Amino acid sequence: MTVLLIHGGLWEAMDAAAFWGTTGIQAGLTSYGVEVLAPDRPQCASGWDVEVEALGEQLAKRAGPVRIVGASNGCTVAVLLALKFPAVVDRLLLAWPATGDDAAANERARAGLVNRGCPPDAAERLLTGRILRGVTDQELAALARIRVAVLPSVPENPSHQRKTVDALLQSIRGSRELAGCPEPPTPAFRNSPQYLDQLVRTIVEFVN
Repeated sequence: MTVLLIHGGLWEAMDAAAFWGTTGIQAGLTSYGVEVLAPDRPQCASGWDVEVEALGEQLAKRAGPVRIVGASNGCTVAVLLALKFPAVVDRLLLAWPATGDDAAANERARAGLVNRGCPPDAAERLLTGRILRGVTDQELAALARIRVAVLPSVPENPSHQRKTVDALLQSIRGSRELAGCPEPPTPAFRNSPQYLDQLVRTIVEFVN
């Protein structure tokens, strides 16, 4: 079984190694016999289409099936890839989805983007959306053709709010919630080995 891991972050010094590698998640999945694809997202993309084009290379030459795990803001890329490659992607896990329908969260995100050098117009494009940034309600509804699960941040925080999980479960027919945990690579995740074991088992059970 092949799993495409899409890490979190948005115009930050975050990559796949820091998110999935040093946290032990990639090795944990591999130990269960899962083939893992863990590419780096473009760190300074001007729009979600740039990210989809870059990561789509991981899927373009595959006959499938590939299961996608999106993390935080990577959930946006995961959804758009699942819609672009319907013949390849048959399962989608949205883990710690970044809250996109909260004015305060978006204002903090906008300030952070601009402070990191993102042009204001690009920041607006990246933050536009409803439940998830860069994704319409119609696009979420179209995911009903595949198996979708949502994994919440536990405990919730201003950037990963419980209401986002509830809205996704309501918007995507047939979706279900999986056991949550703190998002990697936060200290709350790193300092509690039980979360790594729980998360790896949860992903393996879903993708299989």
